[in-house]
Amino acid sequence: MEKETKDTSNPPREGATTDLPHDRISIERFRQAFPRARWNDRLNAWFVPGRTAEKRIGRWLAEIEAEADRFADEKGRDAFAFDRIESCYLEAAPAAFQIRTPYSRRVIDEIREIPHARWDADRRLWTVPYRSFEELRQRWPAIEAAALRSEPEARRARREAIKGTEEEAASKARTRERRQKRYPVPADDNPPLERAIGTHVGVIFFTGTDGELAEQAMIDAFYFPAADGKEYVWASWRTGRLEELVTTWPARSPPEQSELDRGWWMPTLEELRVARRNARSRRRAEERKDKSSGERTADP
Repeated sequence: MEKETKDTSNPPREGATTDLPHDRISIERFRQAFPRARWNDRLNAWFVPGRTAEKRIGRWLAEIEAEADRFADEKGRDAFAFDRIESCYLEAAPAAFQIRTPYSRRVIDEIREIPHARWDADRRLWTVPYRSFEELRQRWPAIEAAALRSEPEARRARREAIKGTEEEAASKARTRERRQKRYPVPADDNPPLERAIGTHVGVIFFTGTDGELAEQAMIDAFYFPAADGKEYVWASWRTGRLEELVTTWPARSPPEQSELDRGWWMPTLEELRVARRNARSRRRAEERKDKSSGERTADP
């Protein structure tokens, strides 16, 4: 939608233009709502005269979109009634589906791929509108399987199964290593500092290096296959703030094999999307923590 501009062949008129789907029903409804609207061949759009035309068109389009959403929600409800999902993690509430599961990164990643899914921080659950039922149904087996694996009993069973094994020792060693916030980089090819960089542990911001050599066995075990004869040093890093990640321009193409072998590259759009989601989650968690702390302080 855009405002009408001056035309040298006709006197200038106040108003606004808009494009519409080229179907008969949409055009008829538009003409009923805006009987003074006329087709503008030069702009290839409909022109509505009047100083408030832009606002009126915006309201009408919002109403049409809301009506379409209601219709899509009704179709989703009918589809759910015909082919229900029975699960302790899913509730079909009047307004939308409600999903409440144990914490699982896989569950979060799957739900975030569902159109219009939203995290309700106050109730600690996900909501998915009925119009997204088809996508929800396709992803539900993976969501439910991940949720079951994240149940406390399932986690305890897995811990008991690997207790005392090499797998447990390797898992603990990996956790200890990641907590050090260090990453191996080629001694002769350091990444730029304080900008978003793609790595095998995600998008991070390097803060510097003191030149300490990284052992090849550690690199192979916890990060990526180190190149034979290549010298690596440890570089410190931090997670990115949301503002930094939002303003980072993504790479135009995925990293080449040489960059993967090197261990760092310019992040792709998909990598940045994951990092931005994580940054938003961290910010919400910090805000909830600050809110709870403030409420406790205010209590007499």
